[in-house]
Amino acid sequence: MSAESVPAEPRPAAPAARPSLTERRKAATQLEIARCAAALFAERGAAVTAEEIARASGVALRTFYRYFRTKEDAVAPLLSVGVRQWIDDLATPPAGPAAATVREALELAARRALTPADEPAAEALRRTRGLLRAMPGDPALRAVWHRVHHDAEEALRPVLARMTGADPLQVRLAAAAANTAMRVAVEEWAAQDGPVDGAQGPAALVARGMRALTSGLPELDGPPNGRPAPAN
Repeated sequence: MSAESVPAEPRPAAPAARPSLTERRKAATQLEIARCAAALFAERGAAVTAEEIARASGVALRTFYRYFRTKEDAVAPLLSVGVRQWIDDLATPPAGPAAATVREALELAARRALTPADEPAAEALRRTRGLLRAMPGDPALRAVWHRVHHDAEEALRPVLARMTGADPLQVRLAAAAANTAMRVAVEEWAAQDGPVDGAQGPAALVARGMRALTSGLPELDGPPNGRPAPAN
């Protein structure tokens, strides 16, 4: 590779502005509504009404519709938390040693996102399992799941572009493969009755899926951000 073709060292991203107190309160309310909606959908499926979700979450129906267009939309904040966590992880420079390759960084971030750090995180995964099991009987609910993953894939593309320096087609293929590995891992785990960790947990499944779906993408074999790989 010539000196002219060596990717330039990327500039550090500017720190994101902290959300306002109003925005944080709104996000907290939306997430609480999403948790209540998930529990109701898991229990009763498509028979759940917006009125029941609003009542269970302690908000007025008018407030519910100010936040969500439909009853199915109410679960999106819960699903988005887990789906987007690993993208935020990828976009943040690691505090410790960097991954040797982009592929390794993808897998490590995915495993962290699907390894519950505490009981609330484990409960969020179990809520997602209940939602996924309710989706065959509610196409609108499943559409929300796919929309969340579509949005995650769009968000992943610029992150991978910065990490790999690859052309747009290769970046898009890499984002699609990695995002599909995440989605399929959670769906496969949700279809079973296993625990949230261990050999059949979502973290283990996503690692296997990530390796299988990204194996034909050599762009992921380079070090992140075009930096030299760490010395052994």
